[in-house]
Amino acid sequence: MTDRIAKLELNGESYEFPVLSGTVGPDVIDIRTLYAKTGHFTFDPGYTSTGSTESGITYIDGNQGTLLYRGYPIEQLAEKSSFLEVSYLLLNGELPSKAEFAEFEEKITRHTMLHEQMVKFFEGFRRDAHPMAIICGAVGAMSAFYHDSTDITDPNQRVIASHRLIAKMPTIAAWAYKYSVGQPFVYPRNDLGFAANFLRMCFAVPAEEYVVSPTMARAMDRIFTLHADHEQNASTSTVRLAGSSHANPFACIASGVASLWGPAHGGANEACLNMLREIGSVDRIPEFIARAKDKNDPFRLMGFGHRVYKNFDPRAKVMQQTAHEVLSELGVENNPTLQVAQELERIALEDEYFIEKKLYPNVDFYSGIILDAIGFPTSMFTAIFALARTVGWISQWKEMIDDPKQKIGRPRQLYTGATSRDYTDISER
Repeated sequence: MTDRIAKLELNGESYEFPVLSGTVGPDVIDIRTLYAKTGHFTFDPGYTSTGSTESGITYIDGNQGTLLYRGYPIEQLAEKSSFLEVSYLLLNGELPSKAEFAEFEEKITRHTMLHEQMVKFFEGFRRDAHPMAIICGAVGAMSAFYHDSTDITDPNQRVIASHRLIAKMPTIAAWAYKYSVGQPFVYPRNDLGFAANFLRMCFAVPAEEYVVSPTMARAMDRIFTLHADHEQNASTSTVRLAGSSHANPFACIASGVASLWGPAHGGANEACLNMLREIGSVDRIPEFIARAKDKNDPFRLMGFGHRVYKNFDPRAKVMQQTAHEVLSELGVENNPTLQVAQELERIALEDEYFIEKKLYPNVDFYSGIILDAIGFPTSMFTAIFALARTVGWISQWKEMIDDPKQKIGRPRQLYTGATSRDYTDISER
């Protein structure tokens, strides 16, 4: 794996560290023996230059605009595959045969119901609770209801926990939404596909029949697929760090939900939609474009560019097509927010300023538009993100548990606090 050495000169001494190469991507310097050899740690806030694990699940090349799941380009999977097939791929490393997929789909379908006592758990929340607060609590509480799949040393229990989390997360997310709007819970149906089932649980009511639009179901399935995994981001790293202590899988995924909830991570599409509403109408777009180009103006166009992708976000290409399909079927061309979005998209793809700086519309720009058009409030955007990312978290957790080299996470620090001080009794202060 390596035949090269990196040398470090420190205090007149020379130290050598192996350079490791993956199948693709930047090489890494193996510094696992750095402290033992030199008595020093590295300092890397945010771990932006540190590889914390070895993984074969997802690869990103931001400069080339590449995203691969197990080696397959995301564009191919989103266009030709389904979320459940991609879930099988992420979990197992290979695309399933027809028989393998049928068995996997059956298992997921049979696990979609929640323990009936969890209804009372939901009722313990305030009606105005954010859906992510409910999801975080409900996922963590699953360890109290499903004791037969919390032993991480048992491979069979790990598989069962994985299936349960993938299957039950749509029910949890849909019920969190239903609870927030004061409507009765809708139970899953085994004759519907994964995305269609989720839409029905969100929007059906007992008073009338609800028919799922194939276009809407396909759009949701693509959103799930495009958000299924994204390498070692904040929430995925949180799941791995929690899992490194051998916490049960439900607790680990709950920690991922909590991390994703942060607006710097999972709330980008919500921020994008809020920006579109702030602009308000097409005739105000030039004003905001000018502000975005003004270096002295703090205003930023949300949903354009990406801190990882320095080219066109590969997921955005699929979402762009999907957004137009959804808007066309719903006939919402007169919606001011969507009109602003479409005009901004046109400008961004033609304006030299945006092209030069590679500020293309990203996946958050389009997914926010789609979810809003379907009827989801912005409070559900991150919840849907969590639903999709659950399979990525589980796959990363499963890979970590199976890795004999993995150790409990223990980041180091550069201490800048007070040195040793003598205690003074409170009566003398």
